[in-house]
Amino acid sequence: MHTIFITGGTGCIGSVTIYKLLQSKEVGKIVVASRSNNTAPLKVWLGEDLDPRLEFIALDVADYKAIEEVVLSVNPTHIIHLGAYQSPDCSKYHVHGMEINTGGTMALFDAAEKLPNLERFVFASSAAVYGMRAMYPEPGITEDAPLAPPNHYGIWKLAGEHLARLFYDNTKVPTVCLRINTTYGKGRDQGKTSAPTNALKAIAAAAITGTPIPFEMPYQGRENYHFVEDVGAHFAACALQPYKGFGAFNIKGETIAITEFLAIVKQQAAEMGIGEFAQLSIAEGAVPNLFVSDLSHDKITATFKDLPLTSIADGVKKSLEEFLEMAKNGSLNYSLKSV
Repeated sequence: MHTIFITGGTGCIGSVTIYKLLQSKEVGKIVVASRSNNTAPLKVWLGEDLDPRLEFIALDVADYKAIEEVVLSVNPTHIIHLGAYQSPDCSKYHVHGMEINTGGTMALFDAAEKLPNLERFVFASSAAVYGMRAMYPEPGITEDAPLAPPNHYGIWKLAGEHLARLFYDNTKVPTVCLRINTTYGKGRDQGKTSAPTNALKAIAAAAITGTPIPFEMPYQGRENYHFVEDVGAHFAACALQPYKGFGAFNIKGETIAITEFLAIVKQQAAEMGIGEFAQLSIAEGAVPNLFVSDLSHDKITATFKDLPLTSIADGVKKSLEEFLEMAKNGSLNYSLKSV
């Protein structure tokens, strides 16, 4: 039975990844490490009664000594590293972002090198490792394209990928880096690209109160979208499925114009009878989307089996249904300050 150690396990992607991991009979224990040990995000997926296979440890990934002590004590067979400082914070607090996203990652890899039973390491990277879209003339951007991160967050994630490669070279433990773009859906509450999710939340909150909440997207252009449950399924599969070697992969997603995404949201809301509350637009003077889109996912499709790709229409519909239910029972995490 596998013992999985996951950092950032109470965040958006960590929570849904745990939800997917627990569906496997191969998983005996999941040790969840986070600074806050706030289990509320996990309860969004698992309900009030958390699975007994879960154990919680308070850990700051900037505390390098504690990382080694905890990892060696847990002695996991699998590590999924999701703990990180978000993009806006990295731009504002450069040095602290480096201490967490690069220093913490390095400390975790150093500790992992000492583990006798480690079978897999999965690192959460980002599409922010790529450059601006104008750098790439091809229709689908593959993993071997030139990398030129447009912000500090991307620089730290690219450093993490190099540390992952060095870890594999030193240990030969199969290591996977997953490049994520815009995740939307239940549990997505923070980060620069949480705006599409906040648009959906605005509709749900307005439909329950009966008062429209206009929402303006703060950026424009094209965007590469991943439904949140698909992202969790990718991390679970890449941790548990057979794999040898080192690889960086774009996860499956769909790229469309932000205006088209908003049109899909409005259509789905209308079909659900709440179209009058879908008052969505792009803000005047909105800046172009910073992160590259049109990513190819051929490599990960050829390497791992049965990875889902939920259509944007289906993902939006399911998210709206879930947010409506959450708004009804008072658990929807939404306010005008979150937009």
